[in-house]
Amino acid sequence: MLSARTIDKYALYTDAVQSPTADVEFFRRLYEKLNGRRPLRLREDFCGTAAICCQWVYSHPHALAVGVDKDPKPLQWTRKNFLKILQPEQAGRIQLRRGDVLRIKSPRADVICALNFSFCIFKMRKVLLSYLNRCRERLARGGIMVMDIYGGPDAQQPQEMRTRKKGYTCVWDQARYNPLTSEVLNHLHFFFPDGTRIMKAFTYDWRLWTITELQEALCESGFREARVYWEDLDRKGQRTGVYRNRKRVDPQDAWVAYIVGLR
Repeated sequence: MLSARTIDKYALYTDAVQSPTADVEFFRRLYEKLNGRRPLRLREDFCGTAAICCQWVYSHPHALAVGVDKDPKPLQWTRKNFLKILQPEQAGRIQLRRGDVLRIKSPRADVICALNFSFCIFKMRKVLLSYLNRCRERLARGGIMVMDIYGGPDAQQPQEMRTRKKGYTCVWDQARYNPLTSEVLNHLHFFFPDGTRIMKAFTYDWRLWTITELQEALCESGFREARVYWEDLDRKGQRTGVYRNRKRVDPQDAWVAYIVGLR
């Protein structure tokens, strides 16, 4: 039985929040459609446990990945856990760098990603523009910048959303939303069957950017195009995990979309 006494928050985060296999497949298919060849060089910004980097090098024998994060703790966790699962040759194709994504120097990449809404830590437009401009400069020709963003009326309401997982419950706590500034304060909590819990395992003090703002920022930063990839729904209105390039969609109470800048 899982318990707050026996499991750490990084393992929970990876299981509850991330979908590295689906993300890497989305990157690959999109890049191949645009360029006619497989992408091999990835940079994962705000990488945390670098789950996407690990899946990237696992997916192809020539794939290379760089993971960047300011916090040394998840990087240390990855070295002790994820990298040990990989074959030594695979682990050797990952570089984990502790640093600021606004200053980091890295090799040119085919794909740069900033997922799990991580870039929302930038609350000022000029800082977001600076970040996107640096990303564009570090992309190779034909490269893509991939971000994700969430929204809809539900995103602006203080509320708790519970998701039952195998052996625990994940709680997404939207503690505060300021409509004047679009600032949000969110927490992740974890509850276990034995009554233990991890409260505020992760806290996010963000600006909730709109899709239009992100598209405009990408284009202003020099990307030739900024696309929106919206998730399809089935006949029952359930999410399918399939994302398509859209220019018009119907309103939804809650949604998550990929925003892609084309170099």
